[in-house]
Amino acid sequence: MYYYSLNHQSPDTNFEEATVRGQAPDKGLYFPSFIPKLPAGFFESIRSLSKEEISLTVMKPYVAGSIPDAVLQQIINETIGFDFPLVQVNSDIFSLELFHGPTLAFKDVGARFMSRCLGYFNRNSNHHTTVLVATSGDTGGAVANGFLGVDAVDVIILYPTGKVSPIQELQLTTCGQNITAVEVEGTFDDCQAMVKSAFMDEELNGKYSLTSANSINVARWLPQQLYYFFAYQQWREEQPPVCCVPSGNFGNICAGMMAYASGLPVRHFIAACNSNDVVPQFLNSGNYEPKNSVATISNAMDVGSPSNFVRIMEIFEGRLSNLKKILSGATVDDDSTAATIKAVFEKYGYTLDPHGAVGYYALQQYLEQNKQDNLKGFFLETAHPVKFPGTVEIATQKKIAFPDSVQYLLQKEKKSIALKSGFSHLKEWMMSKA
Repeated sequence: MYYYSLNHQSPDTNFEEATVRGQAPDKGLYFPSFIPKLPAGFFESIRSLSKEEISLTVMKPYVAGSIPDAVLQQIINETIGFDFPLVQVNSDIFSLELFHGPTLAFKDVGARFMSRCLGYFNRNSNHHTTVLVATSGDTGGAVANGFLGVDAVDVIILYPTGKVSPIQELQLTTCGQNITAVEVEGTFDDCQAMVKSAFMDEELNGKYSLTSANSINVARWLPQQLYYFFAYQQWREEQPPVCCVPSGNFGNICAGMMAYASGLPVRHFIAACNSNDVVPQFLNSGNYEPKNSVATISNAMDVGSPSNFVRIMEIFEGRLSNLKKILSGATVDDDSTAATIKAVFEKYGYTLDPHGAVGYYALQQYLEQNKQDNLKGFFLETAHPVKFPGTVEIATQKKIAFPDSVQYLLQKEKKSIALKSGFSHLKEWMMSKA
């Protein structure tokens, strides 16, 4: 498998180089030279397959020529070693729970897969790779956990001060070892702009071998397909599901649409956004206009310029008319998000996190608007409610129990580097420690 830049000004490369680079030299995102087509027999027998067998079949074409099958199988085994249950909330709506991994968020899958790939690629190397990443919430913790202790890899995580939840902050600031957290006075978009500038700065790249662990990296993005297949494995309804994805940087839903392009049966996708709704506005107007992000209670989706949407357009050959046949957008404000958490808890006894609540609300609205088709679907519950105690506990009037897997964080001390917003501040700090 080869990968090309979506800016079309860089040479094609293989999975290893695309992973190590993160972005192409022309600053474009990498995209696979073809989307593998899974045979119909795969879906007919999917219920009899293990998660590991499904994952190997899906991922093998993407890493062909870069990772041997036996190594890939071991990477997969370590990546998906937890549950991905599809839980019924009511007669028409199911929740795909993606918070059973070590940092209680869907990003555990991509971060664990990428870290192990990078560890394999660095196995005979004497130089260090520095992973530089911006986070609006869960990416930081997942990357910190996934890369902790990986040989010859250092990690620098930028996050906006005061704009991540307490548990999220502890997960990315208490690791130590090869993980450094940088607290930026600004927004996630500011953090992301600083990271992008770092990758373009010749002087900084002369001192560091930089790569990214955001979903712009193919090794973070592509394995997110896997849990869409796990969901279909558990699907028992007659019609294919409507799939609703809480969307910020659009890597998650883009991975789902790659799975769909490979043959996964899906009736329709919904990009469920909070007030940062660039893509829903584009689907309505045809004008793509990134804007500054605004803070919401579903903070991991506070992205005003989603990097991965260009990949979605590539899947559909840049044709908006084709995209709109399979994708709808929805905008859900904070009041509706909080009201949904309250209503679903009171009526069904199910506790949503704010991002899952955005997904549930958008899916419910879509099913009601298309009631004549008797559709059913699932939304992605992307993080454990314990990460958002202020919002969730107010809505449910119930204390959220801390899972055993995060109890240890409460005794740990936060350690971070404070920086002002702006690339010059990041560069000065990084050059001082090079």
